[in-house]
Amino acid sequence: MKKLTSAETIVTITHYKNVLEAEGIRCEIRNQHLGGIMGEMPVFETWPQLWVANDLDYDRAQQLIEAADTESPQEPWQCGRCNEQNEGQFSVCWNCGGAAD
Repeated sequence: MKKLTSAETIVTITHYKNVLEAEGIRCEIRNQHLGGIMGEMPVFETWPQLWVANDLDYDRAQQLIEAADTESPQEPWQCGRCNEQNEGQFSVCWNCGGAAD
């Protein structure tokens, strides 16, 4: 088992876990309950961590995480199909399902 990454929120780590499991990479979240002792331990040590079960999957998992971080646009965007305004973290329109340009 090998530590892949950590993040400030459990939401981010859970997203990464879902991305990896969708590709068949087994992984585990650790430290998800340490937020309550923040201040008593160094902050970064209380962040949730994502660990890859098989060390041989580490490089592929790292590539998938990097791709997941760059896939979504960061700025708000307008859908080319229905003209709906969408927040930057969405890569598809919430209204019609159209892809971000």
